[in-house]
Amino acid sequence: MVKGALYELLSTSWPTLVIFMVILILLRIFYYRNSSHKFILHEEIFLLVFVAYILLLFELVTSRDVSISGTNLVPFKEMFRYPIGSSNFYRQVIGNIVLFIPFGFFASYYTKIKNTGSITLMSLLVSLTIELVQRRIGRSFDIDDIILNVLGGILGFFIYVGLDAIGKRLPSFFRSDKFLSLISIVILALVVLYLMGMINFGWL
Repeated sequence: MVKGALYELLSTSWPTLVIFMVILILLRIFYYRNSSHKFILHEEIFLLVFVAYILLLFELVTSRDVSISGTNLVPFKEMFRYPIGSSNFYRQVIGNIVLFIPFGFFASYYTKIKNTGSITLMSLLVSLTIELVQRRIGRSFDIDDIILNVLGGILGFFIYVGLDAIGKRLPSFFRSDKFLSLISIVILALVVLYLMGMINFGWL
């Protein structure tokens, strides 16, 4: 299910993704050539993943299902319309939550947010902006999407807080740049192999 959704999204967004990734990589290369800052591989991989996420989010919320229009200002009206366990429930309810989990995680990582109030406000403003833009381009404005997106952002924040707390309690070796870079390469390689169909995860 996840692989199918990613393939569908990448089939239309890969040109934008490739161009932006090349530009970003070149900018980072020349930045390090002309500065005294230390190159840390896992931080660069993290940055690339963050940019890729933002680009795919933009593609997802602006370039698909443009024929769908309308306005829902009644909280929980749409999300309770889908039977739990149905394909529409996973797509419209779970999907909107999952969509913003990376946002909550990345936003917390880069801004060092320490409380749920800040990530709630940030997720709310971003999701509201998305819904307003969608309304202007002929898609729907749905208050339920905002609620679910904010919930996803909060979950992403808690994932960041949990991983950060665990990381601080690990031995110094497991917090070293070399180890984190190695783990980043392994995870990235697994994702690529998964998308290429060379390995499979049953739950995805």
